[in-house]
Amino acid sequence: MEEKEKEINFETICEKLKYLSEESIARIKEAYLFACDEYKDEKRRSGDDYITHPLHVVDILIDLNVDEITIISALLHDTLDKGKNATPELLKEKFGDEVSIIVSNISKINKLELTDETENSIIYLRKVLVGLAEDPRVLFIKLADRLHNLRTSYAVSEESRKQTAKETMDVLIPIAHRLGINSIKSELENICLQILKPDVYNDILEKLNNTVQELNDNLLKMKEDLIELLIANNINHEIKGRVKSIYSIYNKLNKGKKWDSIYDILALRIFVKTEAECYTTIGLIHSKYRPVPNRFKDYIANPKENMYQSLHTTVFGDDGKFYEIQVRTYEMDEIAEKGLASHWSYKENGVKKVQAMMEQKLELFRNIIESASEENDLSFEKTMNNNFLGELIYVYTPKGDVIELPFNATPIDFAYRIHSKIGDTTVGAIVNDNIVPLSYNLQNNDVVKIITNKEAIPSSDWLSFVKTEQAKSKIKAYFSKKDREEYISKGKNILEKEIRRRKLSISEVLNDEKLAKIFKDLKLNNLDELYLSIGSLRYTAGYIINLTNEDKHNIDDILIEKIKPKINNNKDNNDIIVDGNTNILYNLAKCCKPVKGDEIVGFITKGEGISVHKKDCPNITSNKDRLIQISWNDEVENTYYTNINIFVNNNDFLSDLIAIATKEKINIVEFKNKTIDNGTIYEIEIKVKNKEELERFKNQISKFKNVKVME
Repeated sequence: MEEKEKEINFETICEKLKYLSEESIARIKEAYLFACDEYKDEKRRSGDDYITHPLHVVDILIDLNVDEITIISALLHDTLDKGKNATPELLKEKFGDEVSIIVSNISKINKLELTDETENSIIYLRKVLVGLAEDPRVLFIKLADRLHNLRTSYAVSEESRKQTAKETMDVLIPIAHRLGINSIKSELENICLQILKPDVYNDILEKLNNTVQELNDNLLKMKEDLIELLIANNINHEIKGRVKSIYSIYNKLNKGKKWDSIYDILALRIFVKTEAECYTTIGLIHSKYRPVPNRFKDYIANPKENMYQSLHTTVFGDDGKFYEIQVRTYEMDEIAEKGLASHWSYKENGVKKVQAMMEQKLELFRNIIESASEENDLSFEKTMNNNFLGELIYVYTPKGDVIELPFNATPIDFAYRIHSKIGDTTVGAIVNDNIVPLSYNLQNNDVVKIITNKEAIPSSDWLSFVKTEQAKSKIKAYFSKKDREEYISKGKNILEKEIRRRKLSISEVLNDEKLAKIFKDLKLNNLDELYLSIGSLRYTAGYIINLTNEDKHNIDDILIEKIKPKINNNKDNNDIIVDGNTNILYNLAKCCKPVKGDEIVGFITKGEGISVHKKDCPNITSNKDRLIQISWNDEVENTYYTNINIFVNNNDFLSDLIAIATKEKINIVEFKNKTIDNGTIYEIEIKVKNKEELERFKNQISKFKNVKVME
């Protein structure tokens, strides 16, 4: 780490920029000259001219094939803090909006540091870091910036080095892992280990150095044998060999592995052109070298959470040593090393498959960013751990496509991950040929079939159990739009009704002149916003009409008017009427689960109001003295939980059941099944509006052959 840095200048950078157009390189040169002027006379602690730092940052990023905007932003990333005259406005004028925003956000991130050793400090920093990174290119530059600073950290104090290394391990490396930027992540890990645990690092390094010549000779011999094998079978390829990184070995040792049982110290990576050649190559290797049991991993069919794809195997070499061999296509290697950063270069090259993967990852990232501004630290920690840094599961569509989801995700999360329209119209789910509730926690390798109905809409209940920010944001967006439309319609009706009640003309009250005055007084933009403010009870219709007549109420009058509709609307909201009164405390008994239309009776409880039971419920027979006559409130429409038991001797019944429930608009809440000798008993919890709807649902089920509703 303390070796002399390689010399670098703009000419050597330009040599590596051949993948960009001449016009892009010309704009990059303009940014370089601007940066030279801004950093003039500025020195690093090492004594080098400051411009060498952004040049090294760019050199690191070029290996990721990043775009023109990223390179320009990297050259200018410290100009707001170290430059002479740079401002966000000047950067915007000279290099555009994107560059100005990226550099401004990097400047803000650079002002952050861990304040103490507590987890809360780490959560706060991670939250602000992700919140600022509205464009992931901010993080690419920050990672490259941190890598170069750590490479040259010998110029700062020991305490500062350790603080920076700890921040990198706690915050930046986990984010680099999930963004899939392995080429930067691996070097960061090694440097941080050397700084934070120098004894451990040096011990591993010494063990490797003692055998480095032997290890390299072994790798070279194995590489030559593999080349001979693949050429003989007409497979075009490229092979690279390496000794496992110090941090990777440390991780294995830290998990209790012994040095002699680390199988992948010697590793070879084989690149081929097609996915089919990957499997052919592994087959050829296994035919010549005995594979170590349980060491074959297929990350092509089951990619890792950071989009990594490859085939892994470990074999016994002719010399008796273990060799880890990875086989992947060139495209897979691009993603494995560059991760999300390769999105920009691939977008220009038009590789649709990779672009689709990157867009899915970007959407996940955007959802995390959106949640950062809405949540407290503890909520954000949970979101980060569930959706971005935590354990993941891999489930399958019926066609065998792999879907990545956070641990404990539900069928609703699965549906929204496929497409928002599928999520919005989901009515049921079948997992491994069993019907499950939509709140069911999916497991690794589940096969999930989503049942949809084009007439269906999302349920607000889903927000209580979905795990992904993607699903939450889509559901919230649906109801936000739906509520807005309903409030606008409601507000329009309320205002026009009040105008007519006062025997005024709608065209006169809402003419252009008076509307302009209302919009100005209330800081509204259009008529829809006016209707929305009335429908959501922000203002009353009377207050709006009075404004047009210059008759403004005082603040007390406004508050009273705003309260009135709420009082009136709340009067008849209860389902149960007792002696003509709806304003009572009650609960629907869980033992018999009555629904509207059932004959009911009230049972007076101590401190919990009235418990509502069916009249034939066995739990009330011995408590006649505490019974009270009650009735259903016909003015209120609600839904009620109830159970039905179904005996089935029909293997295809699950899809039929969901189809019936969808047709009858019945919500299946929970599903249990018990196998008996001659069939299966299903216990299903559902939500219905009334007894009539429940009986109709039962009748539809009973029409199927070998199916019986149990009483």
